[in-house]
Amino acid sequence: MRVLVQLLPKYHRGQECIFLHFSEASLHHFVKRIRGVRWSRTHRSWYMTLSKSAYEGIKERLKAVAQIDATALKNYLQERKAYLTLNGSNQLSKQRANIILQYPLNETNRIAFEKFQQLIQPKGYSQSTLRSYSNEFHCLLRLLNQVSVSSLNKEHIQAYLLWLVKNKGYSEVHVHMAVNAIKFYFEQVEGRGREFYDLPRPRKPSKLPDILAEEEVVSLLNTTSNLKHKALLMTAYSAGLRVSELVKLKVLDIDSKRMTIHVREGKGKKDRMVPLSKRLLEVLREYFKQYRPKEYLFEGEEGGAYSSRSAQDVLHEAKRKTGIYKRGSIHSLRHSYATHL
Repeated sequence: MRVLVQLLPKYHRGQECIFLHFSEASLHHFVKRIRGVRWSRTHRSWYMTLSKSAYEGIKERLKAVAQIDATALKNYLQERKAYLTLNGSNQLSKQRANIILQYPLNETNRIAFEKFQQLIQPKGYSQSTLRSYSNEFHCLLRLLNQVSVSSLNKEHIQAYLLWLVKNKGYSEVHVHMAVNAIKFYFEQVEGRGREFYDLPRPRKPSKLPDILAEEEVVSLLNTTSNLKHKALLMTAYSAGLRVSELVKLKVLDIDSKRMTIHVREGKGKKDRMVPLSKRLLEVLREYFKQYRPKEYLFEGEEGGAYSSRSAQDVLHEAKRKTGIYKRGSIHSLRHSYATHL
């Protein structure tokens, strides 16, 4: 009788892996001969980096001596595929991978999640909204365990939303995001009628954004020696851009003849034109000569648009060097821009 080998997904050493679990000691002789296999002292198990070739290599090497059980791996890959399709990536973050590993969806709810993704992607929502809706719907699904999401009624959903407010501390904006995601599934995927939920609204604190003084903005820019970073921060401030608008700017969006910047698909998918200052144009020209971006105005090391996270990191590092301790992201430059007009 062949030995049973379970292929289990795990996140290990910063990457997704396939772990081989078996109890028969004699099998070690065969497993250690698999190309690319490694031994984990932490888990006391053999493992390989997650890939199709690794899976095929395991099957080929062990087919004569072991029975392969890849049920857990296949379930993980199916749920993983839905997230990767949404994010346009080929690798999950550690946080997302661990969520899928710790709270696997039952088959019915996994199919519901896939249908949700298939229908919401063509709707024209921003990438940020797509991720938020997807995360909120997945949050509901992973709490259901073996209960089918299709069996839930209005009372169930209302109780869940109240739980989010009372137990998870959801803000009013966050609750609305969860409501919209859940309504999308029941109304668009399942075809139910429109539903409305009567919820006590969490008190929203009235906070003013931290505004940088003009002198602080000048100091911030003067302290930034990296030309690319200076051009990025100056563009964000001078044009009053959101971070999503900033990283999506293309070289051709800068119109030096009309002295305008074409902001495409801003909030609400709307385009707009903003003034291009002479000083910003000078800096952008100097930046272009040195960095030669091909398509996007600010590109990553391997091409393509600069990530929003990287843009935020540029600002935080500049604030640290300048000794500015006010909270705020790239959006705070937008608020400062509006205040300084």
